[in-house]
Amino acid sequence: MDSKYLVLAGVVAVGCLAYFYFLRPKPADTLTAEKLPKKDTGSVALQLQAYERLTLLVDRIAISQLVSRISYEGLSARDMQLVLTRSIRDEFDYNITQQIYVTPETWNAVRNLKEKNLLIINQVSALLPPTASGLELNRALLEYLMHDDKANMHELVSEALSYEAKKLL
Repeated sequence: MDSKYLVLAGVVAVGCLAYFYFLRPKPADTLTAEKLPKKDTGSVALQLQAYERLTLLVDRIAISQLVSRISYEGLSARDMQLVLTRSIRDEFDYNITQQIYVTPETWNAVRNLKEKNLLIINQVSALLPPTASGLELNRALLEYLMHDDKANMHELVSEALSYEAKKLL
């Protein structure tokens, strides 16, 4: 019975020696600040490009920008509502792949901006009479933006995108 313990102790001792001489990391193998993997400049460039594209997206789907860019005469308020909401969705869909290059929080901010702008357009449109023109809808949207500080969320999202991009530099 004593020989079993002696053999077991020998196996443990040999295992420990093998670990210390062959398996444990050597001081040269440990990661230091100089040896940490550096970010690939190609991936940083892609991330910066994504932040740039999303900044442009945020500007293009801002209601004030939409109204100034999309102003067709002769449209009803309902038709203008459809044009504005379609434009937001198309812009968003065109840039949807950029989400893989940015933080989830940043992407959620962009997505929430899109949803909020769609909601504002639909709600303001619902308040107008059925005979209202597209120009009346545009005017009502701009008035809403002037009176509600929280409606201009695109500025906050743009600042967040800029902050995140600067962290990469």
